[in-house]
Amino acid sequence: MHFSSFAALFVLASSVTAKQCLNITVPVSISARNGVFNIPTLQGNADATTFAQNLTSIRGNFSQEALLGYATVSGNYDISVKFCKPDRENGTNPTVQVLTHGVGFDKTYWDLPFNDYNYSYIDVAVDQYGFCTLSIDRLGEGNSSKADPLSVLQAPAEMSALYELTTMLRNGTLPNVPQAFSKIVHVGHSFGAALSYLLAIEHPTASDGLVLTGFSQNASFLPAAVASFDSKLARLNQPLRFGNITNAAVSEALSPLSNLTERIASSLAPYNVTSGEVLQYLQTTDIGNLLAGLQPTQLPKMADLPSGYLTWTDAGSNQYAFFLPEFFDPSILQFAESSKFPFTLGELLTIGGIPLMAPMFKGPVQILIGRQDAIYCGGDCLATGDPALASIPAKSQMAFPMARTFEAYIQPDTAHAINLHYNSTGTYNVIQRFLTCEGLGPS
Repeated sequence: MHFSSFAALFVLASSVTAKQCLNITVPVSISARNGVFNIPTLQGNADATTFAQNLTSIRGNFSQEALLGYATVSGNYDISVKFCKPDRENGTNPTVQVLTHGVGFDKTYWDLPFNDYNYSYIDVAVDQYGFCTLSIDRLGEGNSSKADPLSVLQAPAEMSALYELTTMLRNGTLPNVPQAFSKIVHVGHSFGAALSYLLAIEHPTASDGLVLTGFSQNASFLPAAVASFDSKLARLNQPLRFGNITNAAVSEALSPLSNLTERIASSLAPYNVTSGEVLQYLQTTDIGNLLAGLQPTQLPKMADLPSGYLTWTDAGSNQYAFFLPEFFDPSILQFAESSKFPFTLGELLTIGGIPLMAPMFKGPVQILIGRQDAIYCGGDCLATGDPALASIPAKSQMAFPMARTFEAYIQPDTAHAINLHYNSTGTYNVIQRFLTCEGLGPS
């Protein structure tokens, strides 16, 4: 079937008519060699803190200490994806970008429903450069199937799901997308970049090009980032979205607190506290997360999550790890906090176990990171301590000895959540031009 013959299947994702998108649920069968870890079931937030203390301690490698061995994990799961294409064909050999989000997000990271989609990566890739995109909810996140957060949701299993989707794109068997793609590139952010990198290690011919954003192989700053999360059980931090209580129950419980902001401000008026200051307090503390999901939203509700799903504590923790002050819209931080997604014990235990080399990958590689990234650069990606090393990510060139091209690009005035900063569209253009110059644009 010709690429244009299934255009009628698509619906517009927004008011922009230059791209056509389809939400699809894709069944996949995974098989992976996962770690077996001796981690007791977390009973409450104090246990989450204890886990973080153990994980970040310099006394040794906690992941190795807790590792009992390995076991093959297999099963059938549903992966939620969004496929987008230009409304008009751009040649006869389209390129698809597989977009994998990182910790704390779902696939909307790439098509952010904030400020009329002005931060949309997909709009730039599809509308301006003619790429197709497949953005995915990683296994265990968003609208994809949930799974055990310790034994299943680890880097190897999540990469296995990514590989299955990639194979479908290559073979033309992705449901409702009857097109076999000869050019597939993988664009990942943070943990999603780590999964794309792991894919290139385990299946070096699966991808024709890699763009790893919010990523480096310097893991020395990860403990500080995990500590800054002040991790909580997701089901307790945002109970309406991740727990087992209903909006009606919360509304009834909070009914005596109607007009809470005004009432607190009135009580504190003698101390010159304004209602705006009270509102800011409520939004930026655990109280704001308690109320997240109370208002109608299109976000998936990952209800009744087991205790191995974690999240950071509040907007302050979010800002520390993901945002650069003065270079983001303050309201996007509140949006990101209220719409955040959890991470898992298994992900934290296995992200450090990904091999350091992708010796057989031959495609082009771009690592793109914000200069002030705290998680992978400690706040300054140019502070290498070595005059011969241009940036911290530049050292990763050694991990790709067979790569056709390697580029480390440092985006100024940007921290870890690249797509949520004022200059995000600048980075989008850098990525598209890199891929096009490497012969991976649509043709």
